[in-house]
Amino acid sequence: MGVWKQTVAALSVAMGMVGCAGDVTTETAPELGSGVAELVAPNGRNLNGRNLNGRNLNTTELGQTLVSVDFAGARLGQSVLNGVRLEGSVFHGAAAGTAVSGHAFLGARFTGNLGDGGTVELRVDSVEPGTGADADVWVYGVSFFDAAESLWKPTCVAADGSAVGAIAVAGRWDHRQGVEGGGAKVDDAGRFTFACEGAAIAKCVRFGYRPWASTAEGQSLADHHQACTRMVRADFCGDGTSHTEDGNWVNLYDSVGVQTDSEAWRHEAEWDVDGARCFTQSTRAPQPVSCPGRTQPDTCGKSAHFQTGTLLMSEVPPAP
Repeated sequence: MGVWKQTVAALSVAMGMVGCAGDVTTETAPELGSGVAELVAPNGRNLNGRNLNGRNLNTTELGQTLVSVDFAGARLGQSVLNGVRLEGSVFHGAAAGTAVSGHAFLGARFTGNLGDGGTVELRVDSVEPGTGADADVWVYGVSFFDAAESLWKPTCVAADGSAVGAIAVAGRWDHRQGVEGGGAKVDDAGRFTFACEGAAIAKCVRFGYRPWASTAEGQSLADHHQACTRMVRADFCGDGTSHTEDGNWVNLYDSVGVQTDSEAWRHEAEWDVDGARCFTQSTRAPQPVSCPGRTQPDTCGKSAHFQTGTLLMSEVPPAP
C-alpha cells in the first residue's frame, strides 16, 4: 500500500514585465531537495493507498498564478526552438535545424502566462528523468525571472520554501473558482502546464493517472487524471471551488486497475471530469456542500456506477 504525504507547493511570481537576459543578477539555480521524494510515494499502476489531499490545483496564489506556458517562442541559448512539443512529459523540438529532446532542454527559456494576463520568463534549471514505474514522468527544476529584484527564483516551492520540481503536462487548466468551467482541463495545443509537485495536477500523475498514457486495454487515462484533480481538491460542484482543508485523508479507486480499494472506509463521492457525480453526507468539507442545479441520485458509491460514467470513487476515514 502506498501512503502519500502532502506538502503544499507554492508559486511566488512578482508582478511586472518579463525580464531580459542581459545585465541581470542571477542566483545560483536552486537545487531540488530530497523533499521531492518525500512529497509522493512510489506509485505504479497497481500500487494504491490512502492519499492525503490538498486544496490547490497547481500553485498557491502568492502574487500571481502561473496558469500556462507557451510552446512558441522557446529559446535555448541564442537559438529559437522550433516545433516544441511534449511526448508524455518529455520535451522535443529543433534548434538550428537539429532535433533536440530531453536533457537538451536544460537552460531552455519559456514564456509563462499569469492569471492577470501578464507574462513571466521561465528557465529550465534541471532535468531529471523518471525511473522505474515512473520512467515516463520527467521532473524539471524551473525558475522565474523576478523583474522587480532582477533575480531568478524557483517557480515551485514547498511549504518550507525549498525548491521542488515540476512535471510538464500538455494543455492548461482554468484556474477560476466558483464559475462554470472553473477547474476544467483545456486542450490547448499551443500551451502546457508546469505542474508543481505536491499540487493536484502533479499529484494525480503520481497516483498513476498520466494523462498521456492508456490502460493495457487502450483506454486513455486523460479523463481519469482530470477527475482526479477534481477529487483531490474536493471540487464537488465542478466549478473550481475546493471544499476541503489541507491534511485530510482520502482513499480513491477506479475500475481500470490504476488504484484499487484497500480501505473499509465511508463512501464520500463518485467523480468524473466535471466534478462529483454524487456525494454523501460524509465528506472532507468543513461545511455542508450544496451544488445548485445538480440533482443527487438516490444511491452513491455503488461499484455498478463505474459502468454508467463514474471514473473514480473516494472514501473518507470512519468517524472518530
